Amino acid sequence: MNSIFVYCEIEDGQIAEVSQELLTKGRSLATELNCNLEAIAIGHQLEGIEKNIIPYGVDVLYIADDKRLAPYATLPHTSIVVKLFEEQKPQIALMGASSIGRDLGPRVSSALHSGLTADCTSLVIGNHEDKKQGKVYENLLYQIRPAFGGNIIATIINPDCRPQMATVREGVMKKEILDPKYKGKVIKLDVSKYVSDTDFVVEIIERHMEKSKVNIKGAGIIVAGGYGMGSKENFRLLYELAEVLGGEVGASRAAVDAGYTDHERQIGQTGITVRPKLYIACGISGQIQHRAGMEESAQIIAINTDPEAPINMVADYVINGDVADIIPKMIKYYKKNSK
Repeated sequence: MNSIFVYCEIEDGQIAEVSQELLTKGRSLATELNCNLEAIAIGHQLEGIEKNIIPYGVDVLYIADDKRLAPYATLPHTSIVVKLFEEQKPQIALMGASSIGRDLGPRVSSALHSGLTADCTSLVIGNHEDKKQGKVYENLLYQIRPAFGGNIIATIINPDCRPQMATVREGVMKKEILDPKYKGKVIKLDVSKYVSDTDFVVEIIERHMEKSKVNIKGAGIIVAGGYGMGSKENFRLLYELAEVLGGEVGASRAAVDAGYTDHERQIGQTGITVRPKLYIACGISGQIQHRAGMEESAQIIAINTDPEAPINMVADYVINGDVADIIPKMIKYYKKNSK
């Protein structure tokens, strides 16, 4: 058990961003544990896919290429991953907390009796002492995630079963190529040894996919509003400011729950994680659940009537005042001074 495995999601020949983020995190964990980082890519027409995976620091890449394996289907992908894990016995296995990861992860962990922590926002290596048994466990994976509706942060460990499995949210970790010329080994699997005819009893006849029209994650500037905006009508000011700045509109959970905007704009532990160049927080108190989704922004401006608001702790600039007064002034002066 001397490797960390990452399952790479592939759609139309492209590696999912969450998989690239996990490869980056997996590399740092593998370096800390002095073990190999390994990955598996399953699909069809995967020629050259290693060029988009190995540079992240992958030592061994397993490829299962078969026309029956794309698009993703539960049974064959589960069979391949389970059998490969039984052969290679990784100590840690990571997947994205996407629709695919949420389907595949529990099935693999159930088959291997390994346990699984879903929807993690952080992964750390650490030790654990079981005082009842008088045992000390070294180099465990701390699987950190929000719990009880995001009101607390839970740290979960799996001392005895392997692999230690976790699914991780997209956007909570940075993706970074380790070395474009990194040398890794590619192993092409004989798919027939890993699947059987019963794995293909379900046939995908037709797929309909609608991509989100909102691209908050990729926005360089985000104007986010909270419950302090007061109403859905006031929230429209944020769209005007975002348009002037060339940015996107985000929201806190409280604003979404109040019906001010749609859930797809929600930022925080129960939403998405962003790292824009500029984040303008308007009427957001800034509880830890929201800060976890935006505190790594390059620059943060907080607009709030409360000088003691938690958001001010992470803000570079704080404007104390009523958002209904300040935002129209910002719109006016940005329009006046923009080229």
